[in-house]
Order: sequence, then C-alpha cells, then structure tokens
Amino acid sequence: MLIVPEGEIAGLMTREAAFDAVEKVFAAMASGEAYNFPVIREAIGHEDALYGFKGGFDQAGLALGLKAGGYWPHNMDKRGLINHQSTIFLFDPDTGKVRAMVGGNLLTALRTAAASSVSIRHLAREDAKTIGMIGAGHQAQFQLRAALEQRSFEKVIGWNLHPEMLGNLETVATEAGLPFEAVELDDMRKADVIITITSSFAPILAADQVSPGTHIACMGTDTVGKQEVDARLLSRATVFTDEVTQSVSLGEAQHAVAEGLIAEADVSQLGAVINGSNPGRTSDDQITLFDGTGVGLQDLAVAASVVDLAVQKGVAIKVDF
Repeated sequence: MLIVPEGEIAGLMTREAAFDAVEKVFAAMASGEAYNFPVIREAIGHEDALYGFKGGFDQAGLALGLKAGGYWPHNMDKRGLINHQSTIFLFDPDTGKVRAMVGGNLLTALRTAAASSVSIRHLAREDAKTIGMIGAGHQAQFQLRAALEQRSFEKVIGWNLHPEMLGNLETVATEAGLPFEAVELDDMRKADVIITITSSFAPILAADQVSPGTHIACMGTDTVGKQEVDARLLSRATVFTDEVTQSVSLGEAQHAVAEGLIAEADVSQLGAVINGSNPGRTSDDQITLFDGTGVGLQDLAVAASVVDLAVQKGVAIKVDF
C-alpha cells in the first residue's frame, strides 16, 4: 500500500490538475462510465461532528475507493486544526486490495473549488465581470482563487455572517489585482457570478437578490437539512448538479423538490454540458444554478492523480499491508 501524507499534497496537486480531474470525472458520470455509491453522513453525537463516507467507481479511469471524514466545527477554536477532516482510500479494482491512503483535507478543498470553477467555465456568461461571494471561511479562498481563473473578472464583492472574516476574500482579490467590496445581500444583484460556500441550515440568498443572467454555484449544501438559497430561486433557474440523486436528497435542490417547486427531472448533470449532450446556458438573461453536493468520484479522481505524481517524485511511502 502507498501512503501520501497530507503534508505532501500541496507540492503535488495544482488547481489546474484538480480542474482537469473533476471535469473529466463529471463527463464520465454523465456518459455512464462512472458512478457514485450512496452517501453515508451522520451526526455522531460527539463534538457536534458530522462524519460519513463518499465513494464510487470510475470504469474509465479505473478509480475505486472512498473518502472517510467530515466536519468538526470546534477544531479551529479548540485545537488549531481545520474543521474539515478527511482521508481518501483507493483500491485495486482488479483484486480489491487497498492501493493507497491519501491525505484528503487539501484535496477536498481543491476538488470542491474545482467543481464550482468547472460550472463557471461551462455555464457563466462569457462577459461576466463581477463575482459575488457568500461565505468567507477557509474554503471560500479556494473557491475564489479557482473561480477567478475562469472569466476576466474586474471586481469581487462579498458578504459573510461574520463580517470580520471578509478579509479572507479581500486577500485573494488583492492577490489577483482586483478591487474588493463588502456588501449587503441585496447588492448581490450586481454580481454576474455568485458562489455560496457556507454551512447554513437556513436560506441566506433570496430569490429576488439574483439578477437575470447570473450563474450561481451553491457549494455548501451537502447534508439533509442544509440550505443556502431560497428554494424559489431554483424555480427561476436552470438547475445543474454533479449528481442528481444527491442534489434532490441532500443538496440545495432537496428543498425546492420537497416544496413542489421543481421536480427531479428539472435537474441536469453538469457532465452532460461538458459532453455536449445538454446545451447548458441558452440565453444571456437565463439564470443558471449549479448545485455542488460533492461526490466521491471527485475525491477519487484527484487522489489517483496525486498518487501517480507522488510515485514519480519519490514521496509516496510504501508499506506492507
């Protein structure tokens, strides 16, 4: 078995490589060459933590495995650790033997940011100039860096429940040479692209706070009960997702479906846009929404890339198991 420690990931995986891996696996999902296993995600009754498993099998890339981990909301305050903790396990699809164990924290951040940036690449208007961020935590910086590479943005605006954290977004905007403005939620109407990346269990962004032509990437809702946007917004938008089953059961679409505002059939795979079997955006005033629930295949795709690079660079640890 090969082990790629968390500390080696930053030297192996780039945003570009994560984007390519996620884009390819979304396309494989839409073509039926890859599929995800049912998600297990539970409140464990200790430290207010959510813990679970995401896995799948990519027949095209021969990636089989799972990610184990979750969200420990007190880690940063109590221990100086990031709140999201995970490890990815890869198995040999021919024999079932464990192939690799890979640190999953940075990879999760990179693959989540890659998913929203893939949606921006394929669904946002070409002339998008202002990007709006709702959420300013650890993951938000990864989201913003990846998103800024997809269009010629000229300004970043942001809102966060705790305004003192907005400096995280301003730092990234400054790195990119762009102005940053802290705004109220009503000002999100000025944004051409909006990314929501929070842990909210109640809607933050209202349906009337989004202008025609906007692309929204909802990236925080990955558990039953979570919600970042008004369910009525999904009825105004053309909705895309990574995995339809997850979208309607534990993603942002769960609420709109439960309220009868949309049906499961109204949610399309982003991979179908990548493959060319779905036209994606069809007009400049169309609102498009990507419900990024996070699928196990994303984790397997980036982990497999990292293992190959780790072997090439001689940093993978080999153990008998």
